[in-house]
Amino acid sequence: MASTGQETKLSKNEGIKESSNYLRGSLAESLADPLSGTVPADDAQLTKFHGIYAQDDRDERKERRKKKLDKAYSFMIRVRVPGGVATPKQWLEMDRLADAYANGTLKLTTRQAFQFHGVLKGVLKKTIAEINAALLDTIAACGDVNRNVMCNPNPYQSAVHAEALGLAQAISDHLTPRTRAYHEIWLDEERVAGGEEEEEPIYGKTYLPRKFKMVVAVPPSNDVDIFAHDLGFMAIVEDDKIVGYNVTVGGGLGMTHGAAATYPRVADLLGFCTPEQAVDVAEKVVLVQRDYGDRANRAHARLKYTIADRGLDWFRGEVEKRLGYKLGKARPYDFQHTGDRYGWTEGAEGKGHLTLFIQNGRVKDVPGFSMKTGLREIAKVHDGDFRLTANQNLIISGVSPEKRAQIEALVAEHGLDRGFESTGLRLNSMACVALPTCGLALAESERYLPDLVTEIESVIAELGLKQQPITIRMTGCPNGCARPYLAEIGLVGKAPGKYNLYLGAAFDGSRLNRLYKTSVKDSEIADELRPILIRYAKERNEGETFGDFCIRAGIVSAWEGEGNYHEPAAEAVAS
Repeated sequence: MASTGQETKLSKNEGIKESSNYLRGSLAESLADPLSGTVPADDAQLTKFHGIYAQDDRDERKERRKKKLDKAYSFMIRVRVPGGVATPKQWLEMDRLADAYANGTLKLTTRQAFQFHGVLKGVLKKTIAEINAALLDTIAACGDVNRNVMCNPNPYQSAVHAEALGLAQAISDHLTPRTRAYHEIWLDEERVAGGEEEEEPIYGKTYLPRKFKMVVAVPPSNDVDIFAHDLGFMAIVEDDKIVGYNVTVGGGLGMTHGAAATYPRVADLLGFCTPEQAVDVAEKVVLVQRDYGDRANRAHARLKYTIADRGLDWFRGEVEKRLGYKLGKARPYDFQHTGDRYGWTEGAEGKGHLTLFIQNGRVKDVPGFSMKTGLREIAKVHDGDFRLTANQNLIISGVSPEKRAQIEALVAEHGLDRGFESTGLRLNSMACVALPTCGLALAESERYLPDLVTEIESVIAELGLKQQPITIRMTGCPNGCARPYLAEIGLVGKAPGKYNLYLGAAFDGSRLNRLYKTSVKDSEIADELRPILIRYAKERNEGETFGDFCIRAGIVSAWEGEGNYHEPAAEAVAS
């Protein structure tokens, strides 16, 4: 690997990876230990590469500590679903596993994956094995590798979607780690002695400096938020066929409160490639980041910092050196929105597609609303596929004319269409899991955002803005899993019951928002937004989105130049 020119000490994680024998560590032994409900810290870092996070129920910490009990340990399992497309049979299996081994709910993530929460250590291996039997897996769903490759679902552009999905799946296959550790530990494959016969031709023994996220977008929809990712392929469509892809690099939304050197960043346009070149381009971008990413400081290890530090021209040159050819000039494109199209749309060959609103991606039954049961019944009769969207919603796709009436009846019986009557604000809302299971959460998110939206809805109803689409996203910490920095209203947990409030992102996902006010109490958020929403209702231009209005009206300042950096410590907070 090329020298990074750094003389500083490597981060602890680099040593863990180096000595792990290609992600094995002592995981097998730790999983077999009946005396603990979790795994040691070093092995917990390795479980991430296998799609698993060690967690505990933070709601129970205080009471268990009083009783001198261990924390209420469990595991989160993330299931890779390249492009977000699953079969009805796979949906039924995920539904079953949620009840059998997890907390009875399914989480649809912001990266088009399934998540199980509350899986106990004693059934962890059995759960992974049964996921694998459903022809899905969890390897590389987390960790310092390329993660689940996202793809625009585009149910109303079936032919183009098939091409885009094919690329997402090809990249996912090509960049999946080659280690047999996953199969040995979870699927009882015979262990490779010493691991000496193995090699990782793309990743090497220490994999990437940090996580790597990749998407395929199809304009005019930017529902995958291409500018938020390390690497993106933007389909250029001519005569209903993808003729190539604009390549974007260097996006990423994670940051650390109080650390000005960390910041969200929107991706740059690197160039253009043909469909045949796309997988090669993906590999070479990953290789440059592998060789030059910061392995000393994990807070500075994402591709966005490599490009910010060294420059886009340098990065392009390194990629092209490995490719052996030049990338083309990026072509014109037009993104118009980041949201989903709810309800029925008509596709090719007479098939229909139904997009359902799944609030914050949580699939569960509650009194009076049997969402999980209803989707299970649909999966039993559906002859198309299920598509998880990047906004945590679900598309019942490819519904045949013969099945449509039956599916419509099940939708009505279980109230799955109730979301269609929601406000534009709620339909464009998104939250991360946060408390009680995420160890990084500083404040509530998934459990709180629906109630906050209800508060704000009372304001927008008064102002005649009920149907106006306004994106609102919330996270319990600054890592940005629900992409709050690309929301017109972004809320980022700062402390229990307090949030940083951001305003002014572009509705098409091309511009970051800006910090409006720090440490706003949850009880004050709606009141902070009220005067701004009143001005928006009275002063907006025809067709003007809320984020654009916030910039034009001077509520937050516009970015200078490309507006690529978001440095919180340097923000001038509006009064």
